[in-house]
Parts: sequence; structure tokens; C-alpha cells
Amino acid sequence: MLDELKKSLVECPVVKKGEYFYFVHPISDGVPLVEPELLDDVMDYIINHYNLNMVDKIVGVESMGIPLATALSMKTGIPFVIVRKREYGLPGEHKVHQKTGYSENELYINGLNKDDNVLLIDDVVSTGGTITSVIKALDQIGVNLVYTIVPIEKDDGRINAEHNTGHNIDTLVKIKMVDGKVTIVDD
Repeated sequence: MLDELKKSLVECPVVKKGEYFYFVHPISDGVPLVEPELLDDVMDYIINHYNLNMVDKIVGVESMGIPLATALSMKTGIPFVIVRKREYGLPGEHKVHQKTGYSENELYINGLNKDDNVLLIDDVVSTGGTITSVIKALDQIGVNLVYTIVPIEKDDGRINAEHNTGHNIDTLVKIKMVDGKVTIVDD
């Protein structure tokens, strides 16, 4: 299971910026080429392992949550909304302060209502900053967070986010950097 995702992770390029190694992957960066088979691998896993009949809306986080939310929506027929980096000032818009290990921004949520049953999807949880901020905002809106799914887990971000939000975060593949290369961690 998830053979395409695992294979693509161990084969992806890694670049060093200062003392930090970054993996460059189609799911997390849109680079190199995003192959349909890779998205199918991830989406088919989600469809086959989660009860999506309980989900009213998919929520993706800009930027790389967009192709994931789109692919899942197209395969399931469930509409999606995007947590955006741009403010529109629409009625009911919610502002989210996002702090990650390398930046701080404002994010904006539109199109969600109290008691919506949502599936939150994002590309990678590394520090946990983004997913924590978004989950806390979804709690403030009053949605029912049915699932939070992140294909790639790196470092302790998932554990940090779960501790800080009280919500379960499902990751599909856990990786770590070893000698400048991506290694799959088997739990």
C-alpha cells in the first residue's frame, strides 16, 4: 500500500539550505512533476481506509493542499474549500494566524459553517505549526472535524499538533532525514 508514495519519497531530491535538509517532492512542492499515479495512490488509500460518507466538505490548505483537496473532491464528489493566504473580506471569513518553523502568515477561511462535517487535508506535517493553527480555527468556527489527513509526516509535528489541539492527525507515511536522504520510518 502507498507504494508509489513511498517510492517517490525515497527517490526524491534533497537540497541543503544552511544546516537543514529539505526534501523536494511532488506532494509537498509540486516539483518534480506530479504524476497522476502518485495522486491516485494517495487518494485511493484515503477512499479505501476512511468512511467519507460522513464528510460534507473537504478543506485543503494553500498551497499544496490545493491539488490534494482537488483530487479527493474529484474522486468522491465532495466539494472542497481552500484555506487561503489572501483575505477577501467576505461575510463569515475567518482569519488564522499561522506560525511554522520558518515563517509567520495570516490565513483565511471562507465557505465553512458551524456543524459542517469536514475532512482537513494538507501535504506535510513537519513542525505542526500550520495544521495546529488551522485546526484551532476550525474549532472556533464550530465545524465537526471528522478527519485530518496528511500524506507525509516528518519530525515531531504530528505529535506536537495533536498535543496542542486535542485532535487526531492521520499521516500516511512517516519519514526522517538520514545522511541527507529520505528514509521511510516504519511504526
